[in-house]
Amino acid sequence: MERKLRIGDSKVLESRETLDGTMIRRRRESSDGHRFTTYERIEMPQLTVVKRSGNKEIYDRDKLLLAVKRSVGKFFNSELEIEDVVNKASDILYSYGTDQITSQQIGEAVLDVLADINEVAYVRFASVFREFRTLEDFENILKEQNAKRKTASKGASCE
Repeated sequence: MERKLRIGDSKVLESRETLDGTMIRRRRESSDGHRFTTYERIEMPQLTVVKRSGNKEIYDRDKLLLAVKRSVGKFFNSELEIEDVVNKASDILYSYGTDQITSQQIGEAVLDVLADINEVAYVRFASVFREFRTLEDFENILKEQNAKRKTASKGASCE
């Protein structure tokens, strides 16, 4: 027996914002007593991504999530942590206030987030994104991270 539920015919039992604040979870009950959950996400304006080749495509958050999961997912304890990385990177991209971004900007946004959250994942992602070819490439990124860490710790100790 196929049952068709219309959200307008349901009663909201509870509403909660997700931990990252990007969605609202609603527990509902249909007029025939069946309970179900809906998730409402804020619809963001569409971004166009200009790829290195010059081709353009629509920004796909799920594609970015899959790429981050594949490249550095093993450095995180849960899917939620990976979601958090992608949410923060997406926030950076939308903060540019433009409807067109480059694939380079996407990678740099992910790196900015990873630098603060997980340094090993940062180096791993940087090695792929920036196409490291030599040991010197790795040494340079480590020196860069160490310099940032020292600057951040000096700033924290001055407060």
